[in-house]
Amino acid sequence: LFVAGLSWSADERSLTDAFSSFGTVTEVRIMYDKNSGRSRGFGFVQFSNNYEAKCAKDAMDGKVMLGRALRISFALDKVRGGPVIVPRLPTVGKFLSYPFPKI
Repeated sequence: LFVAGLSWSADERSLTDAFSSFGTVTEVRIMYDKNSGRSRGFGFVQFSNNYEAKCAKDAMDGKVMLGRALRISFALDKVRGGPVIVPRLPTVGKFLSYPFPKI
């Protein structure tokens, strides 16, 4: 799971504690700024299976943790060196609409 909206004081232990009631948490990672060492306000929580991850997402999205509302979505696999393609809905009306590129 991708977890955004983390408090600067959140650490891996607090994230594990918040999500472990939904299943087996196999990995927790908070992303830090490499220059300042300060949290970037987001991280990742991995569960042992998709069902547990979905339960955690449904229950925790929008919940307040350490004074900040969490925004949770399913994380996408990072492809190193490749472009990130985000499909968009075609625009209707006054704007031009372009077809999706063939991959």
